[in-house]
Amino acid sequence: MPGKFFDEWTLGERITHQPSRTVTETDNLLFSAMTHNMQPLHLDAEFAKQSEFGQILVNSTFTFSLAVGLSIADTTVGTLVANLGFDKVVTPKPTFIGDTLTCHSEVVEMRESKSRPTQGIVVFKHELTNQRGETALSMLRTVLLKKRDA
Repeated sequence: MPGKFFDEWTLGERITHQPSRTVTETDNLLFSAMTHNMQPLHLDAEFAKQSEFGQILVNSTFTFSLAVGLSIADTTVGTLVANLGFDKVVTPKPTFIGDTLTCHSEVVEMRESKSRPTQGIVVFKHELTNQRGETALSMLRTVLLKKRDA
């Protein structure tokens, strides 16, 4: 499914993206290793048992990347010129191995590009919720999109 062009979005539009994704131990291990994040809370079960969480925490940069990945099919595939920025990234609840995450997106800002008349800027609020209905991650993603009628 292709993403939408700038002129196809409306302010306040909301999407719940499918599929959702269950996070595995392998996801967390490989992502942490690939990014050289050797935090023992992500990798060492015995260390993590001694933490206030009592178990391994999934690397939060994995959840950040997953939010982007889960959202793009409905938002920006084929219409993106560039990601302009990521802001207000918060992780109010931890993600654990076995959690199933669902991404929701809302258009919170739109404006014409002043320097590129064939493009426009959209700000999405992406939110990941787990199977318990808790928000695991929230962020703003600002994108530069093509216009259909350009």
